[in-house]
Amino acid sequence: MSRRVLLILGAVLTTFVAACSVPTAPGGAAGTGGTDGSTMVLADGFEPESLHPLLGYGVEGASKIFDGLVAHDADRQLQPALAAALPTPSADALSWTVPLREGVTFHDGSAFDADDVVATYRALLDPAYAASIRSDFVTLAGVEKVDATTVRFTLTQPDAAFPHRLTLGIVPAEAVATPEPLAQSEFSTAPIGTGPYRLGEWRRGTSMTLEANEQYFGGAPAVRTIEIVFATDDNTRAQRLQAGEFDGTVLPPALAQTFAGSEYTVRHHPSADYRAITLPSAHPVTSDPAIRLALNYAANRQGMIDGLLAGQGRPASNPIPEVLAEYAEPSAQFRFDRAEAERILDAAGWVRGPDGIRVRDGVPARFTLMYPAADTVRRDLAQAFTSDASAVGIDVALEGLGWEAIEPRMEQDALVLGGGSPFDPDIVSYPLLHSSYGGDGFNNPGSYANPEVDATLDAARRALDPAERVAAVKAWQRAYAEAPGYVFLVFLDHSYLVREKWDGYEQVVDPHTHGTTWGPWWNVEDWTPKA
Repeated sequence: MSRRVLLILGAVLTTFVAACSVPTAPGGAAGTGGTDGSTMVLADGFEPESLHPLLGYGVEGASKIFDGLVAHDADRQLQPALAAALPTPSADALSWTVPLREGVTFHDGSAFDADDVVATYRALLDPAYAASIRSDFVTLAGVEKVDATTVRFTLTQPDAAFPHRLTLGIVPAEAVATPEPLAQSEFSTAPIGTGPYRLGEWRRGTSMTLEANEQYFGGAPAVRTIEIVFATDDNTRAQRLQAGEFDGTVLPPALAQTFAGSEYTVRHHPSADYRAITLPSAHPVTSDPAIRLALNYAANRQGMIDGLLAGQGRPASNPIPEVLAEYAEPSAQFRFDRAEAERILDAAGWVRGPDGIRVRDGVPARFTLMYPAADTVRRDLAQAFTSDASAVGIDVALEGLGWEAIEPRMEQDALVLGGGSPFDPDIVSYPLLHSSYGGDGFNNPGSYANPEVDATLDAARRALDPAERVAAVKAWQRAYAEAPGYVFLVFLDHSYLVREKWDGYEQVVDPHTHGTTWGPWWNVEDWTPKA
């Protein structure tokens, strides 16, 4: 048995024993960052199910435990991470070569090299491992080791966004040596990466502790311990924050604003994080083109932002966020026009009944809209959307549920969906709108299918010339706007409360993923205590 395998097993046992120890109160004396600022206590509204990169943990980078080959900086530009330089394409863009950083070690002390990169991506591609993010890499055909410090990726077709996909965390080759479903792997709860922090302890349902990696190639972090307390309820986090238990957390914008003037600084981050209503193709009402188009005109997006989000957000008509302004198509934006929604429904034969609900061929304009019960922002948006739909004669029944109840019903019932990326238009738009992803979990959950949108999405993915790519992205937005399959509502601002005890904060545009990985703490490994 190799030294690295022994070390991995040792780390698994150590973490297991620690997890079974008697828990202490969150924060304790470190609840205010410790006397020297070496400890930070954060609260998160979301607890991950797994810490395995191939099961979606930290796939956009900034996970703290893992590094990808590349990472995004504060300006959303790619920078080398485990790569020694940015990937370079072949002349036909069907392969990308990546030189690797030398002298990097994993948390267990073993050396990082090309074998680990090859093993990580081959496990991603091998169905035996059941990697949940496999569908994000459909253009990847294979990866090979050129030498100990160089790897080469081969693609099935040109993919302009491919370098952005290389933020995927790299795991030790031994961690994926056995071809079995990754969900069964102990690595998911006792991970070993190369990142600035290692997992110290994970108390399921309570907290997670990250400890500084003394051998990190970027330098050992000055914030040596980060305790992340899991508190899913927004009001509970706010109350505990008011009591001084945390150094920071994320809250809904209106709730965050109540802390203005307190010991915490309120920071609002722009994001590419949309909220949208799915309109499943399998449902007799939400599949109707007239219903879909009318609902897009009926939604008062700005009213939702002003009334529910304390003004912290922007209207959304499709997945292209404001930060990707060069790709946005102005003609593909939906205005709030209730009269136009009524006209569309009348023309399509949806007639109001005595109760005000429209009916066509004996079928009432009625459907169910699900939202995760613990998410107050999605709940509020669902209620506002329901009111807007009712105003034009469409009856929407709300159901607040757990994700375990929501997921089996997504192909039939509508959902308040979240997602978004500020890094490249392909990353989210393609799997969300392309028919080849229909019914693939949260990728196109309602099986939207539009041949013109498919064709222009494909053209945008293959285009290597920047001008051609912009034209193709704008073309699919125009095609989508003529026959939408969702009602995109808003791009949220993410709102955070932060104790100003450290230097190093840089604002970023958040992806959908936020909480304590992105947001103010995306670069916490570079923070230092204030003098």
